[in-house]
Amino acid sequence: MQANLAQDAKGTVRIVTIDIATKATHEYAYQLSTGSGVSEIVALNDHQFLVDERDGKGLGDGSKAVAKQLFMIDLNGAASVDGVARLNAASPSVSKSLFLDLVPLLKANGYAANQIPAKIEGLAFGADVTINGVLNHTLYVANDNDFSAGAGDNKFFVFGVTDADLAKAGASYVPQAISTVPEASSYAMFLAGLCMIGLTVRRERSEIFKA
Repeated sequence: MQANLAQDAKGTVRIVTIDIATKATHEYAYQLSTGSGVSEIVALNDHQFLVDERDGKGLGDGSKAVAKQLFMIDLNGAASVDGVARLNAASPSVSKSLFLDLVPLLKANGYAANQIPAKIEGLAFGADVTINGVLNHTLYVANDNDFSAGAGDNKFFVFGVTDADLAKAGASYVPQAISTVPEASSYAMFLAGLCMIGLTVRRERSEIFKA
């Protein structure tokens, strides 16, 4: 969930997992650290994830960005909160550790705090690349400008994450496998969607950084 549910305490959000084979669901509590909410989650493997915590400050808000952080969490051994009516800071929560602190890293690469997008809301792993003989998993981080001129163009920041970086966090990366092939009609809808995106997106900027 992006924010706490109405019955839960502020700063405590729920993660819901769904087993697509059995349809079984589980809920876990997640405690916010610095951000006002969770905007994205991406899988590292079948039990470890990167979670995007952010505030609403930065370009588009007329202020300076403060909190844009990615935390690594592990659901292995985490206590479920299935059936718990109300969650708070004392609820058993998933373990987490800071993986990537975006604001100082972007500032070190020439971005003023008031030019860092306020709404960092997209995470995705791309193709692996080799840089100076070291394999890097490319992590794409994107913002949502809500089609607002004041928020600037959509930006895509690309970070190189090595296996050594992951090992320091006690994590590993396993690419997600594609197990199904869309029907022909699905391809047609997909291509139509790409055409619509091409018509609505004004400009995109891509930049690459080394974490």
